[in-house]
Amino acid sequence: MGSSASASLSSSSAPSAATLHRSLWLGALGVLMFAMTLPMTRLAVGPADAPQLPPLFVTAGRAAGAGLLAAVYLLLTRAARPQQRHLRDLLVTALGSVVGFPLFLGLALRQVPSMHAAVVTGILPLATAAMAALMLRQRAPLGFWLCASAGCALVLVFAAWEGHGQLVLADGWLLLAVLSASVAYVSGARLSAGWQAEQVISWVLVLSLPVTLPVAALSWPTHAVSAAAWGGFAYVTVFSMWVGFFAWYRALAMGGTLRVSQVQLLQPFLALLLAVPVLGEALSPHTLGFALAVLAVVMLGKRMPVAAKKAGAA
Repeated sequence: MGSSASASLSSSSAPSAATLHRSLWLGALGVLMFAMTLPMTRLAVGPADAPQLPPLFVTAGRAAGAGLLAAVYLLLTRAARPQQRHLRDLLVTALGSVVGFPLFLGLALRQVPSMHAAVVTGILPLATAAMAALMLRQRAPLGFWLCASAGCALVLVFAAWEGHGQLVLADGWLLLAVLSASVAYVSGARLSAGWQAEQVISWVLVLSLPVTLPVAALSWPTHAVSAAAWGGFAYVTVFSMWVGFFAWYRALAMGGTLRVSQVQLLQPFLALLLAVPVLGEALSPHTLGFALAVLAVVMLGKRMPVAAKKAGAA
């Protein structure tokens, strides 16, 4: 990133009210597209007793397909090529968003329903905020962290309620998916501060093609796969792996990672609601109550002032 990007990360000035408003709406759009990832991935991989696409193929195949779309986009827009200073963040983003998150999610969704995954991955906003504080050296008042903690506590209580206090191997996969995504979100946001968000995720996908294309070919399913599974795969390829990041990275860059990441507290509840028409999973009444409570915490948390530390501190 150039000097302007560095300044945008280190400046102590907060975004304007209009910029923050736009960033929150963009973040909400990205979250909505990402919320569909869980039920669509469940469709793609299928349950353990009726497996569909292999998790490894879904991981590599969706990245390869999106990478080919991204290559066309970069050629048509004549995007500038990444420079050496971009490579570290591009690599970290690729490892988190192209490999880690989809692979761990696919492994988990072979074992647990989409709704279970939705509540466990609800801690992603807190993980993203923690990674932002560490990697971007941002700071926030105690009230902000209290709101973030309260929102995540609500999510964890909901997860415990739905899971009857039981943890399975899939929960470990889901926690690894959360860690992978949080690191990728922050490194991608750092790139987006001085680079168009569309180009960030596109270059991440294109630079991953030498790995994702061969792995997708080698892991191609050898058994019959339902049309619904291929439909789920198509969705995660186009929207979860590519288009969703257009909105998400731009939102993080405009409004600040710490603040905008809290919108993602709504993602598990959106995923729960979407799992009803997509997968036919039953929606329990208390889900709406938890969703409203989390929404209240998000609205309160976004009013807390957030700033980056001064450049000298870096």
